[in-house]
Amino acid sequence: MPEDIPSQAPPASTPEPTPEPNSVPAIDLGPGPGINIAEEFGTAERNLPPAKIVAIVLGAAAIVLGMFAFVDRAKPQGNGSLDNIAVAEIPDQHAVMAAINVTVHNSGKKSMWIHDIKAKLTTDGGEFTDEAGSAVDFDRYFQAFPVLKDHALAAIPPETEIPPGGQARGTIVVSFPVTKDDFDKRKSLSVAIQPYDQPLPVVLTR
Repeated sequence: MPEDIPSQAPPASTPEPTPEPNSVPAIDLGPGPGINIAEEFGTAERNLPPAKIVAIVLGAAAIVLGMFAFVDRAKPQGNGSLDNIAVAEIPDQHAVMAAINVTVHNSGKKSMWIHDIKAKLTTDGGEFTDEAGSAVDFDRYFQAFPVLKDHALAAIPPETEIPPGGQARGTIVVSFPVTKDDFDKRKSLSVAIQPYDQPLPVVLTR
């Protein structure tokens, strides 16, 4: 007896999906809080201290640095005095020549080598400066104006060495474009002695 032929063919089986190479199977983490990227990396508002605290810290640091700068600021390496001043008026030139005796002390811990010496005169008419004259010209100055020689000492030339704790005394000769009356009525007279390798000169005022 012939077999019964089914009126409908059975459904074809669905093939299993072939996994892609190097694919990672998905993992179900289940319910729970998600990952917030913003919280992971943070923000300036969440990570930095309050602005008031930052300002206080910066202000305190500035005060400390200022105190160190004040304590360590450059200071002159010496001191001294202007001991005697003789002045002579230069005829017909509206100028004077002055011989100034200077004493300078080295208060530093190393030798002081004088680089140059300058004088500044302050009067009602303004300020005038001059560099100390060369020692080789002293005799000529003293012959022309004997009053300058009355209390004069040996010159203090550039390159003079003053040892630590020592002192140097000598005379400088300078000139200013003022009358003798203006010089006598001056507001101040100062001598600035600039050592080598020093940021500030030793300033003597009288």
